[in-house]
Amino acid sequence: MSIVVAYTPDAYGQAALDHGAAEAVRRDTSLVVVNATKGDALVDPRYAHEDQIAAITTELQAAGLDVTVRHEVVPDVAQAVLEVARETDAALIVVGVRHRSPVGKALMGSVGQRILLDARCPVLAVKPDA
Repeated sequence: MSIVVAYTPDAYGQAALDHGAAEAVRRDTSLVVVNATKGDALVDPRYAHEDQIAAITTELQAAGLDVTVRHEVVPDVAQAVLEVARETDAALIVVGVRHRSPVGKALMGSVGQRILLDARCPVLAVKPDA
């Protein structure tokens, strides 16, 4: 069993990471952090740099968590999170959600929405503190 966090290097990803780490401690289980990109742009601000991944890994391990980070280029980010959840028999997926207009969702899709709809386990959708 694991807690899977869909991570982005911003306030939404940090909120998901904080809640996911707290759940992993509470449930005494491993934490799997997924940070992925489709690789279809030269720069993806939601894809963390290697130094950011190293920093969060060190921080989580120092807190006593059994943590694995999946930092990958994939065809579909939502599908990558869902596959990791299946592979690790996730008890929970934690995802940070942001407000998007209906047009924005229609044009670009929504990773969070797809995870919420397609996950086989419970999903905790969180927002950063105001």
